Amino acid sequence: MELPFAESYKIKVVESIRKSTRKERERWINDARFNLFQLKSDQIFIDLLTDSGTGAMSDKQWGAIMTGDESYAGASSYYHLKDAITEITGFPLFLPTHQGRAAENVLFSALIKEGDIIPGNSHFDTTKGHIEFRRASAIDCTIDEAFDTTAFHPFKGNVDLGKLEDVLKRFSDKIPFIILTLTNNSAGGQPVSLENMREVKKLATTYSKPVLFDSARFAENAYFIKLRESAYKDASIREIVRETFAHADMMTMSSKKDAIVNMGGFIGMRDPDLFRQCSMYNIMFEGYITYGGMSGRDMNALALGLYEGTDFDYLETRIKQVEYLGNRLLEYGIPLQTPIGGHAIFIDAKRFLPHIPKEEFPAQTLAVQLYLEAGVRGVEIGTLLADRDPVTRENRYPALEMVRLAIPRRVYTNNHMDMVAVALKNVFDRRNEIKSGLRITREAPIMRHFTVELGPLV
Repeated sequence: MELPFAESYKIKVVESIRKSTRKERERWINDARFNLFQLKSDQIFIDLLTDSGTGAMSDKQWGAIMTGDESYAGASSYYHLKDAITEITGFPLFLPTHQGRAAENVLFSALIKEGDIIPGNSHFDTTKGHIEFRRASAIDCTIDEAFDTTAFHPFKGNVDLGKLEDVLKRFSDKIPFIILTLTNNSAGGQPVSLENMREVKKLATTYSKPVLFDSARFAENAYFIKLRESAYKDASIREIVRETFAHADMMTMSSKKDAIVNMGGFIGMRDPDLFRQCSMYNIMFEGYITYGGMSGRDMNALALGLYEGTDFDYLETRIKQVEYLGNRLLEYGIPLQTPIGGHAIFIDAKRFLPHIPKEEFPAQTLAVQLYLEAGVRGVEIGTLLADRDPVTRENRYPALEMVRLAIPRRVYTNNHMDMVAVALKNVFDRRNEIKSGLRITREAPIMRHFTVELGPLV
């Protein structure tokens, strides 16, 4: 008999969580103005808001924290991290930052000017925010299959090379770089194939454009390449990772994802001139170039996390848990992005609540209903996140209107996944009782979804 699958770790420390009542949750979400970001953590039973910084560090990572070197300049922890980054990614130059959006801020300050065009595969919220804050524009060149949640494609995160070349032809003198997001979060945690990376790099070279990888989930992307791209089925995760970054000129990393730390990020690059230019901004915005907003202990934990996060057994455990939840939901007939992605389940709110108009934010409506049902916090990846057009100030309505259930690494058991699945089934069974959505009562001018205030329709 074949042995059943089991996690590649055992639990050493636990944290108590409290179940709340429906009446309590109704009061709390009203006080939070129907914005799940504004809830307190002790008002949540299962928190799937994000996989960023919410993972459980290992005993070795916690041990490394105790030996962190907190010297302001030239700390040994910096060199531990430098060695890990160079070994795993191949980038010889790097700057530490406190998280991924800080890496974007530093790098984009050096590269982007007003009027620029940055093509890529579904730029995520902070990426697009940093681009548009600088009065530049992001153009999505993702393949069309990504926007059909019922279609099967093993690499829905891929760039459509025809779309990309069209942008390069039309706006070549305005394009400072091309960006690839690994995995493609906005399309549902979908991977990018190495073949596609190679072709993007070839096209970029033709037009003399550098390529940037947003690498928050590069290890999960490598896992899917190993499973789905036949040429790499016998390669190790780290071999695939090195091949991945061979097609990039620079990278940003939110280490709070695949490096399994609670805080940290970095920029990797090859160009010494770019390194010097970014160093100035790093000192201005983050800190000295050998700590960049991170403590020595955090750099130590991050260095180890890069090795742990690129271990096949760990990745298999992590991604199979996401797959487990997705399969439970599919059994209940709940519409979601398929194939199931790496870090999260993405519920198709348009198909879940087809009677709620797009102007009433169906994905946010569904996320609120899931919280009310069982204290499960997800996040809207839809119209609120898409924000307003910076010129017309009209709402942008994306092709995908989804609720993301992002699974923290090494945190929850499959019993928690079962509870999430049943809670969503309960909402699905009463979906026709949800008569209307929500309206905005207050919003910020950019990246509004973090602080937006909403109310029921009146």
